Amino acid sequence: MPAARKMRKPDIKMVILGDMNVGKTSLLHRYTERSFKDTLSTVGGAFFLKQWGPYNISIWDTAGREQFHGLGSMYCRGASAIILTYDVTNWQSLVQLEECFLSLTDSANSDCIFAVVGNKVDLTDSYAQVETSKDVGPEESGISAAPSCAAPPHTPTIHKQVHQEDAMALYNRIIVYKALNEGTSPLAEKMCFETSAKTGYNVDSLFETLFELVLPSIIQKQARAKSPTVCLEEYEEKARKRKPDCCT
Repeated sequence: MPAARKMRKPDIKMVILGDMNVGKTSLLHRYTERSFKDTLSTVGGAFFLKQWGPYNISIWDTAGREQFHGLGSMYCRGASAIILTYDVTNWQSLVQLEECFLSLTDSANSDCIFAVVGNKVDLTDSYAQVETSKDVGPEESGISAAPSCAAPPHTPTIHKQVHQEDAMALYNRIIVYKALNEGTSPLAEKMCFETSAKTGYNVDSLFETLFELVLPSIIQKQARAKSPTVCLEEYEEKARKRKPDCCT
């Protein structure tokens, strides 16, 4: 009988934060399971271990209910990337990120990367309504191409309360709040996403952009862990063996 497989310690940690019902669990499920399903509110937190090339990345899904907000700081401890998630049809969900969730990230790594993500964009924008096997942008969406789903896109009827510019303004305030270097931090245009967990729109781009950005942190972390150390006793023993007989 083969020996039990040991779970490898994650190389990096990512955390998804946001108010309840913004679709945090659905986003993670869409990325990991390639499908959408209605989910119950997360209690406490749960994580998924993603194998990305030779690296293991743990992605933590946290509860949005107010009574669980205190746990967020614990889950953020040691995080290298944090996904702040809101609902594009709910302005208050964006406000909550700054008022209730941003302070929880103080326990994250000092060089933590932030992404601001507006989910449920399929409810407001027709280009995000076609379910796709990979991410596409508005100009490459299934509006003009043959859709991969049975039903064509319909005209959105839900008002979009949060626009990309609002998310970018929040991102820039996060950079100031965290006292990060504006010159070296990723630009807001690159770190603010609009996604649909229901159709998969932009979900892969979100996670894989973050994976690419945290890669240097993984490499640096592993380099520090493998830094050479010198055992003085072994060094002295080798030196004696190399010493020529004429010097004895």
